[in-house]
Amino acid sequence: MKNSLSQILIFISLFLSLSTYGQDPIFTEYQVKEFSFQGHEAKIVFPNTGHANRYWIWRARFWGHEPQVDKALLEKGFHVVYVDVSDLFGSKTAVDLWNDFYTFCTSEYGLHKKVVLEGMSRGGLIVYNWASQNTDKVFAIYADAPVCDIKSWPGGLFSGEGSPQAWKRCLEAYGLDADSVKDFDDIPINNSVKVAKAGIPVMHVYGDADVVVPYEENTALLAKNFKEAGGQIELIGKKGVGHHPHSLKNPSPIVDFIWQSVTYKE
Repeated sequence: MKNSLSQILIFISLFLSLSTYGQDPIFTEYQVKEFSFQGHEAKIVFPNTGHANRYWIWRARFWGHEPQVDKALLEKGFHVVYVDVSDLFGSKTAVDLWNDFYTFCTSEYGLHKKVVLEGMSRGGLIVYNWASQNTDKVFAIYADAPVCDIKSWPGGLFSGEGSPQAWKRCLEAYGLDADSVKDFDDIPINNSVKVAKAGIPVMHVYGDADVVVPYEENTALLAKNFKEAGGQIELIGKKGVGHHPHSLKNPSPIVDFIWQSVTYKE
């Protein structure tokens, strides 16, 4: 009986361990912790050999999609973290949750007080809206085909395709309606000015054939404001490429940009 009870306890212990530290299909060679943070899916990938400065990159969207940048940084000792706020579209609720998650990551795991932000597609909304309120906590921003104005996507109020279902959820997240959103200016195109003035370097990768998040309605307008505010922004356009795939086949330009950003003042 005692042996049976012991076996049961061992099984329960193993089950609980697996539910916390699962094997992620993308990052199979690394330890990955999966958990719920305030009701939102969260993940942390641990480097096999961590950098002494506890660097980390915070991915905002599309976990595991085109992971070559994340993997290259893991090899340099970065942690990769994620918490899913995709259906909050960078709203105040999303920013508040990110504030809490930042505190959790830095206090629980001793990660660096500054982070690199990685915003793909709608992830551009939260990385800029959060960074503009936390400029002292950001090394750099890598944005990839980022949404810089909710009216462009998911709104589709200009030339982009938009998404009616996502637009409805977005308006609810912001407490807006079809009329009040027209004058809404609390968007990355404008908020990025605070990032520029803080001296935070930025890189945008985009496809010039993107009809979902058109370059002209998003990155082009943000870059204009960013440069006028004295900011440093690097643009990498992909000829004939649409919204997907994100990143670059050879991620070296992105990885080098990030590495130079974190080591510049260290």
